[in-house]
Amino acid sequence: MKLRQVAQKIIFSIAIVFLAGTFNTVLSQELPATWSLEDCINYAIENNIQIKQSELGIENNEVNLLESKLSLLPSLNASTRYSYSWGRILDQSINAYVDKETQQGNLGVDASVTLFSGLQKQNSIKKDKIDFLASQYDADKMKDDISLLLTQAYLSILFNQELLKVAREQVSITKEQIDRTAKMVEAGTLAKGSLLEMQAQGAREELSVINYENSLALAYLDLLQILDLPGNTEFKIIVPEISTQPEPTLDPLNQVFQNALVTQPVIKSAELGVESSYKSVALAKGGMSPSLSLFGGWGTNYSNNQWVSYIPDTPGYKDITPFGDQFKNNQNRYMGLNLSIPIFNGYQVSSNISRAKINAANQEYNFELTKNTLRKEIEQAYNDALAAYKSFIATNQSLQSFEESFRYTEQKFNVGMANSVDYNIAKSQVTSAESELIRSKFDFIFKTKILDFYQGKPLTLD
Repeated sequence: MKLRQVAQKIIFSIAIVFLAGTFNTVLSQELPATWSLEDCINYAIENNIQIKQSELGIENNEVNLLESKLSLLPSLNASTRYSYSWGRILDQSINAYVDKETQQGNLGVDASVTLFSGLQKQNSIKKDKIDFLASQYDADKMKDDISLLLTQAYLSILFNQELLKVAREQVSITKEQIDRTAKMVEAGTLAKGSLLEMQAQGAREELSVINYENSLALAYLDLLQILDLPGNTEFKIIVPEISTQPEPTLDPLNQVFQNALVTQPVIKSAELGVESSYKSVALAKGGMSPSLSLFGGWGTNYSNNQWVSYIPDTPGYKDITPFGDQFKNNQNRYMGLNLSIPIFNGYQVSSNISRAKINAANQEYNFELTKNTLRKEIEQAYNDALAAYKSFIATNQSLQSFEESFRYTEQKFNVGMANSVDYNIAKSQVTSAESELIRSKFDFIFKTKILDFYQGKPLTLD
């Protein structure tokens, strides 16, 4: 018996491990082998927790909207009651006081519908509809922000990859020069100090390679964390062909801003916030209006004190009226109108109106502030893009000059007409210019992507 139980536990454990492994395999198969920027953005939109929370906000506002719409329908409620009592009580079915054990039952249905209430329900529907649309734009804003973060992190990886590539090329060049210098030292053409200086330069460049490798690893980690993926996930990005045009093709600044006013979710959400606040003012004003409602109902009751031929306090009468007959005979129906006119309620309605107006004014200021903030961000991004492009052009020209100077110095060094210090200085200038060129290139690309983002264009590196 014990062996059988042990065998069952072993089989169960193996099954759990197998299922877990299969589940992990399925998850890993769902992830792309290599990730494009579009893959990253699509994955984040589907799996990011903040985006899911914003979508729950949309669902909540949708429920509020449905509730407002259904509030126009009549309300219908049913009730039933059964009681057992003793002692002197009022038996409602016979409208008389009795002093005995009594069983009573009641059944009723009532309904009511608001005919007029200062259009509060209609304004509530309009307000909830506006809030529902605003929550959709808020969710879009969340998606856009995360997409922009992903673009920045993606470009950071590309940036560090190019820096690492340049650093490794410099190490390769220096190793070749070290071998050449060693031969020249053996031949007596150069002093041994030149070899030592060249070896020191090689060591510094190898350290730079390690630093760039660490920076690249951190850039990958940043992207993985934005995607909410574990840091040990096998992850490689697609390196697109990115070319920098000889002339920047930036749309006019005012055109970018005008397009942003039409496409940016943050603007639409702020605009809807103003509309919603004025619906709140209308709702508050509706509290000053009389309300008129229609109500009606039906009911019946049962009691064990109701006899077939009722004679109060007469012994011998034990024939209780059957439940069915009482249910039919004791029915009552009613219908009426209810008019409520607000006269004085402790200044509550007026206070609500004042607060709603203050909030509406604040929402208007918030709308203007949102537009001003967007304009400033676009102006900054536009000027940053132009500055980055100018820096790219200047650095490119500088790099060409440094490369020509380095070739000349390298030729002199190879024939013994220049020392290792001059050679390393010229080479460092080339490396620095290449790094600066890469930095300005990706800075310009990212700034142009920001401008595309503000105009509602899809974020892509193709």
